[in-house]
Amino acid sequence: MKVARRTSIANHHPRLSLPRRAVQCAIHTLDQAAGRFNGGCPAGELSLVFLSDVALAKIHADFLHDPTPTDVITFAGDGSLGVAGEICVSVDRAAAYAAGHCHDFSTELTLYVVHGWLHLAGYDDIQPAKKRRMRAAEARALALLQAAAALPTFVLRK
Repeated sequence: MKVARRTSIANHHPRLSLPRRAVQCAIHTLDQAAGRFNGGCPAGELSLVFLSDVALAKIHADFLHDPTPTDVITFAGDGSLGVAGEICVSVDRAAAYAAGHCHDFSTELTLYVVHGWLHLAGYDDIQPAKKRRMRAAEARALALLQAAAALPTFVLRK
């Protein structure tokens, strides 16, 4: 059995109850199925950061020169340094989208983590054809996590 990667998880959202072990299990499940997703996220430590809209919009402005809110920002790591990359997700975007589209909040937030993991695996969503391929991979990844009972349950406190 493949050894699970080191995963650093930071919760910087004031109202998010974060199931760290469940998130690590989800990442491990994706890593185990890497062959189904372009070989998966590169080897090395993976960092996940859960943020508010305001915090992620600041990162968006600072690094991508776009101050608008966004759902996920992914930074590729340096494999020679043992770093796969960092996935920054907006808890607020997930909550708003889930509420506005009658989706489950935990599934939506997990989708954002999956989306970032897929970016690190080489998927892109800028061009329409690549975006369709990304959406198909997201659906496969969520189905895999559901089948493995590896979907984390996040709670957003009032």
